Amino acid sequence: MSSVVDIRPSVVPLSVPIALANVGSYSVCDALGNPLRDPNGLTITGITVSSNDCEEGWAFVAIPGLTQHGVRFAHAAAEAGATLLVTDSEGAKRAIDQKVGLPIVILKDPRRCAATIAATLYGQPATKLKTMAVTGTNGKTTTSFLMRAALGVEFPNPSICGTVETRIGNLRFRSDQTTAESPVIQRFLAQTLEEGLGAAVIETSSHALSFERVDDIVFDVVGFTNLQHDHLDYYGDMENYFVAKKSLFTQEHSRRGVVCVDDEWGQRLAREAEVPVTTVAALSSNEAEWHVENTHPDRSIGRTVFTLVDPNGAGHDVAMPILGEVNVQNTAVAIVAAVQLGYDVDAVIAAIEKAEQVPGRMEMINPKPHNQPLVIVDYAHTPEALEWTLRSTAELTNGKLHIVFGTDGDRDASKREYLAEIAAREADVLWVTDENPRTEDPQSIRDYLLRGITSVRPDMHDVTEIKTCRRDAVRKAILAAQPGDTVIITGKGSEWYQDFEGIKHEYNDVPVSREVLYYDVRSHI
Repeated sequence: MSSVVDIRPSVVPLSVPIALANVGSYSVCDALGNPLRDPNGLTITGITVSSNDCEEGWAFVAIPGLTQHGVRFAHAAAEAGATLLVTDSEGAKRAIDQKVGLPIVILKDPRRCAATIAATLYGQPATKLKTMAVTGTNGKTTTSFLMRAALGVEFPNPSICGTVETRIGNLRFRSDQTTAESPVIQRFLAQTLEEGLGAAVIETSSHALSFERVDDIVFDVVGFTNLQHDHLDYYGDMENYFVAKKSLFTQEHSRRGVVCVDDEWGQRLAREAEVPVTTVAALSSNEAEWHVENTHPDRSIGRTVFTLVDPNGAGHDVAMPILGEVNVQNTAVAIVAAVQLGYDVDAVIAAIEKAEQVPGRMEMINPKPHNQPLVIVDYAHTPEALEWTLRSTAELTNGKLHIVFGTDGDRDASKREYLAEIAAREADVLWVTDENPRTEDPQSIRDYLLRGITSVRPDMHDVTEIKTCRRDAVRKAILAAQPGDTVIITGKGSEWYQDFEGIKHEYNDVPVSREVLYYDVRSHI
């Protein structure tokens, strides 16, 4: 599968002054640093912030990063065909010293301007589409897929860009991050427009907002699911994390919003949002314009069902297309967001009930197990999400609940022992393994988890540490489980790799689980 950075909409070469018309103050110099008095002869046919994603005639935007300046990669961009460098004064000085050999546009905030230039180059595609976005700690991917399904009321095949994958019509691209960099997002929107699809959903992370990846897009409606413990390694505290999320609910980014007020952060966002918002309560009794009642699993249809009560007091029955009470919040936000676009609520519910399985989100690998344990793959990777997921899964389980889990390296370490404590409380059998250690020692990460487990389960009964590989952990857990048991594999969802020392090795919990069920479990029956 191609990467999302491979999206290539049609584009007309644009002169640099026109491309820069909306960026504010800037200057242009030649490769030696001499002022270029007439840049009209310079044209660009694309823009990127990555030297690995650069073609002939493109502008390369060199951004100051957290650990290094992007101008370090300017030579590689030039070799790939870049004809213009866009950067700040520090980047320009380095480029001249390093003899990069490209004319340079110098401006104050190259990251912010990358979005503006890309939007101009591709003809402001967001203004010609119906657009939706969702943010929140947990549930973004599921909610975005359900929003896409809801748009099916009007559009046969809306586009989607997010964690799991990017889709434009029948084209599918691998996503390398939740929200792509701004030039890629603008290409995604331009290609959506070019294909005549009419609508797009963008899953929007806090980092995307902090790093201005969705700038120069005003979404028709945006949704908020929740705010929970995550990314504190970057934001430092929950307040800074909240401020990043809140920025989606400003006139710069949206026209209206839907806010789930199940937690205190949602309640605060509903008060502080700078655009009109509609509130929904799904898992709490908080007062809201829309609220959920009578949530329960319906084993006869294999779905969780609930009643969504509208502002007039009318109830609308919903049979979710995905498992677990944890997803009631996501489904309710998606429905109400679509209603804010003017769609009939019952038509939206009917469209959402037909939605496809969200890859790696409470995904049942063998929905009707015969002489096998039920196996589920889910992305739950925060303490709150893991607790919700395990409790929802326990309701579906007649026997024991097994969990295969780990946690990421080079990420918020403060949540590790909480994750382990929750797993030890809510699951019967624990299999501790690796997720993406990145540059950390995998054993050190597992030790964090084992300490958390010990605090809840001092005798460590039914706890196994798998030191070999995640594939072994999945296999051993499934083979150890009995018919009637459930094995839930958490933390990665449908993610396609494991990251060791910065190298991404192909791996996916979903096909690995299928392989074990088909070959190993069948051979034991």
